[in-house]
Amino acid sequence: MKVSIITAVRNARDTVERTLASVQSQSYPQIEHIVVDGLSTDGTLEILHRHKAVLSALIIERDRGVYDAFNKGLSRATGDIVGFLNADDVFAGTDVIQTIVDRFRASAVDATFGDMVYVDPAHGSKVTRRYNSGTFRPERVAYGIMPAHPTLYLRKAVYDHFGGYDPQYRIAGDFELVARVFAANSVRYAYIPQVLVEMRTGGLSTRGLSSKWIITREMRRACRQNGIGTNYVKLACRAPLKLLELLGDRNYRRQPG
Repeated sequence: MKVSIITAVRNARDTVERTLASVQSQSYPQIEHIVVDGLSTDGTLEILHRHKAVLSALIIERDRGVYDAFNKGLSRATGDIVGFLNADDVFAGTDVIQTIVDRFRASAVDATFGDMVYVDPAHGSKVTRRYNSGTFRPERVAYGIMPAHPTLYLRKAVYDHFGGYDPQYRIAGDFELVARVFAANSVRYAYIPQVLVEMRTGGLSTRGLSSKWIITREMRRACRQNGIGTNYVKLACRAPLKLLELLGDRNYRRQPG
C-alpha cells in the first residue's frame, strides 16, 4: 500500500527542513513525497534542492494559493492513500504512517484521521492546544467541526471520485473538501485516538480574529455549496469546543525518533 504525502510550501526557510526530515524518518517504506513550491524567495528553494534526490517530485511554479498547490500535488500522486503535511508541521514520531496504513488495512475504510497538537514556535515544543478529531461526525460539519486536516488520509479513489480542493477558498478549502466528501455519509472512516501531527501556531487558520471571521464565512459558504444546512449561530457552537481543548489536558510526549 503506497502512501503519497504532499507538502505545499512558500517561503518556509526556517521550518521546511524539519518537515522534510520528518517524512524521511518514517519507518513505513512505501512513501512518495511530493513537494510543491510557489516560487519561494527566502532560501527555501536551496533547501528543497538539497533534498531533491529523496523527493518523488518537486514542483516549482507560481500557484493561486495553498489549495491550488494541493491540487498540483494531487495531480502527481500515485499512492493508494494520500495525505498532506504542511511546511511547518512534523509527524509526532517515526511510526505515524505505519499506524495509518495499519488502520486502513484493519478496518477496510476510505479515510482515517487522528489528533493533532499545536505547539508554540517561540517555546520549542510547548503544547498550546490538543485538537481532538474524535469529536467529528459527518452531521457535525454544519457546526464547523472537522478532523484535523494534517491528520486526514483518504484513499486516492476518494479524490478521484469527489475531486480536489476548491482554490477559490482562502482558508477553509480543507473544510469544504470535508463537507463535500462526508456530506453523503457514504465514506467509511476510522478515528485513530492518538496525536499524529505537531503544528506550529501562526499558520493560515491561526492568525487572529480576522482569519477567524474569514474562515467562518467560508465555512458557511462551503456548507451551502454542499447542501448542508447551517448558519452563523451553528458555526459559533464550535467555539466552546475549542475552549475546552485550550483548557484541557495538554500532556503530550513526542514519540521516539
